[in-house]
Amino acid sequence: MRKIVAFEHLTLDGFASSRQGTGFEWTHRAYSEELAEYTTHIQADFDTAVYGRETYLGMYGYWANQPTEESSAHERAHAQWVNALDKIVCSTTLASAEWNNTRLITGNLAEEFARLKAQPGDTIAIYASPKLVHSFLDLGLIDEFRIVVHPVVIGSGTPLFPEKTTLDLRLTESKSFDSGAVYVRYQVA
Repeated sequence: MRKIVAFEHLTLDGFASSRQGTGFEWTHRAYSEELAEYTTHIQADFDTAVYGRETYLGMYGYWANQPTEESSAHERAHAQWVNALDKIVCSTTLASAEWNNTRLITGNLAEEFARLKAQPGDTIAIYASPKLVHSFLDLGLIDEFRIVVHPVVIGSGTPLFPEKTTLDLRLTESKSFDSGAVYVRYQVA
């Protein structure tokens, strides 16, 4: 059985999005070459990326046009990987998903993802998309969290865990970075 992982960048005060611009502009403060290299390890078992509408549009808008001549070695490698990866966008408002290897799911997340989890394959990863994570939490679909906590407080935004969420988690991995970011990996108990 495949598992579903929420891969998130998080502020120290618990927000996954600032709700400003792309919502993730604060991640650059602690994003370093060391963290970029470790991200390859974090997502090594991912074979399917899942996005909510907002995150999909941002990721598609950027990564579908990469790499460029100005791209770093890491950006080039990530662009090649993400453009080849199977992708799913969950939205009730998009009419189509144009990024290569992407399909659109417009309803019944529980049924669709239960079916996907039962198929052969590796890890299904939700990237950012905190509102989508909330829906998956409500449906009991998340098996694991892989979180990079950034040393920044933004005061408001979209939290990773909505109010009244209760979960028992088991730490399976952690690593700190010179930039001040900390990676934690938790299994849902």
